[in-house]
Amino acid sequence: MGNIRVATFAGPGASPEIREVPWPKVGRKAALIQIGACGVCGTDLHILKGHWPRPLPWPFTLGHEMTGIVREIGPELKTDWMDLPITVGSKIMIPPFMPCGSCYYCKHYPENANRCQTPVYYGRYLGFDKPPHLWGGWAEYVYVDLEDLPGTKIYRLPDDMPLRLGALSEPLTSCIRGFARAQRTGGFKWGDTVVIQGTGPIGILAIAAAREMGAGRVIAVGAPETPRLALARRFGAEATVNIEDYPSAEARIARVREIVGGYGADLIMDCTGHPTAGPEGIEMLRDSGFYIEMGQFTDAGAIMTNWHRFVAKDITILGSWAFTANDLALGVQMLSHARDRYPWYEMQTLYPFDADGVSRAVADAMAMRTVKSIIVPFPELLET
Repeated sequence: MGNIRVATFAGPGASPEIREVPWPKVGRKAALIQIGACGVCGTDLHILKGHWPRPLPWPFTLGHEMTGIVREIGPELKTDWMDLPITVGSKIMIPPFMPCGSCYYCKHYPENANRCQTPVYYGRYLGFDKPPHLWGGWAEYVYVDLEDLPGTKIYRLPDDMPLRLGALSEPLTSCIRGFARAQRTGGFKWGDTVVIQGTGPIGILAIAAAREMGAGRVIAVGAPETPRLALARRFGAEATVNIEDYPSAEARIARVREIVGGYGADLIMDCTGHPTAGPEGIEMLRDSGFYIEMGQFTDAGAIMTNWHRFVAKDITILGSWAFTANDLALGVQMLSHARDRYPWYEMQTLYPFDADGVSRAVADAMAMRTVKSIIVPFPELLET
């Protein structure tokens, strides 16, 4: 077997370095997975900007929105997390965040296992120095080992799901979980008017999730017009508000309230990653409405706000972090059921796996020239 290429970064602001590592020996509860597609997540961009609030094991391989095909598998690894059989040739996705199953939150509050204290993190907390050096999705192959890392989760994709479509299942799941938690508390009901702040990849996927979960109307706030706002409308936003045309918070608030009519939106989800979105968004919300904050996944800084507005408007604010292990199965199912209802591939701009391709994928995502940059090591697997 030949060597395997992986991309690593030495630290924030660094350029990718393509390294070669030897073909690994696959353990009894392990698998070697050929990467079909891996997205560039907003979290990856924040990490490369130096915004991640915890120490990271530089150098390491980024990339966690990954799908692939099992090429080698150990004799004791027979099923995915949901007990579906897997073997050589199975299509799978691997999430970045995998609750350990044994810490305080995993044991006592499984519905909040997303707060696991010792999770397995592919594409983030596994450094390149750890053999066999294949721990992220910006690579030709990724290695999973349930003996060494028992918190690892693997999810089988439907046999007829293209790998590039499956690469959207992890970010879509984050949106589903936020809306589902709002539904359980009565904050999101069938026919509600929903405003999505942010039209990056999470914002676009949130439009689809809101519609699939019962929203009556969806309005999106973001920029630029091309490609992001135009795509938001293709995904079903009945109206969009361009923050470049409405440069002040007051103007954006007035425009949204004009569109939704009445007293404001029933529910707002922030997907921007910009800390000023929160105070602005609650003014687009009707009194006693529901606000989901899931855009502040990394520490982009503090802002001044007035807590009196939260009380005076009698609103509910929910912070939503990632997902639990069982949520991901729902993300795969929704993506499969809705595969023909949305222009999923129009979200994706494809890049080859080499130093230039990885650099361009990151740069174009940071400059908002793409909605979702996707790194593709093996183009022949795209429609597999």
